[in-house]
Amino acid sequence: MSNEAKHPVGTTKKTLRLIEVLKEDECGRVTELSEKVGMGKSAVHNHLQTLKEEGYVVQNGDRYCLGLKFLEIGGHLRSQMKLYKTAKPKVKEMAEKTGELANLLVEEDGIGVYLYRSKGEQAVELDTYVGHRTHLHYTAQGKAILAYMPEERVREIIDQHGLPQATPNTITDPDELFDELQQVRDRGYATHEEERLVGLRSVAAPIKPGDDSACGSISISAPSSRLRDDEITETVQSAANAIELNLKYS
Repeated sequence: MSNEAKHPVGTTKKTLRLIEVLKEDECGRVTELSEKVGMGKSAVHNHLQTLKEEGYVVQNGDRYCLGLKFLEIGGHLRSQMKLYKTAKPKVKEMAEKTGELANLLVEEDGIGVYLYRSKGEQAVELDTYVGHRTHLHYTAQGKAILAYMPEERVREIIDQHGLPQATPNTITDPDELFDELQQVRDRGYATHEEERLVGLRSVAAPIKPGDDSACGSISISAPSSRLRDDEITETVQSAANAIELNLKYS
């Protein structure tokens, strides 16, 4: 019996690591993948063949790429989420009204995940996409969610993921972050002041359909030079309130 057969959990981890590398690199050859995941070429080939047989990987010559089955799974998962179905029309409406980029974000295991994005006529092109995962502390949407978590949970997230710095404006001190979260609660919305990307500002509002916790958040993002707080803030908060009511009574 092979080592991998004796340790199925380890085998699963190796397969998942291989998938992650393929996601990062888009495609790869057996030799390249072997070096990156720290596995023998024979083992990598076997993992790839299994993934290929199940439809999760496609082969183009000597290169392997992730298959669209992952899109099928992700799309199905998202389509079952009440928050997504309820918020999508409002997020699209925000983008059309402002001409900017509108987003829907949720938290999973202390990380933000984009569920939906809608681009207005003058929306900026960013490095985010549906399914993109991001730290919570340096986005307006992330802070809008963190602000309505128990302090103990926020500290757990900080311990787990840290407060990495993306720009000179990123909050990297826990006490400063907690002060910022209090301000979010006081005014009812969060802002991104070039904390993840220089030149970008965002305004986000939490979605709180039941108790005081946020099940997600929505935002508008635009170049710092043209984001006007009052107008954008009213649009985002109004949309969040409508989503909350629809979630509560639908």
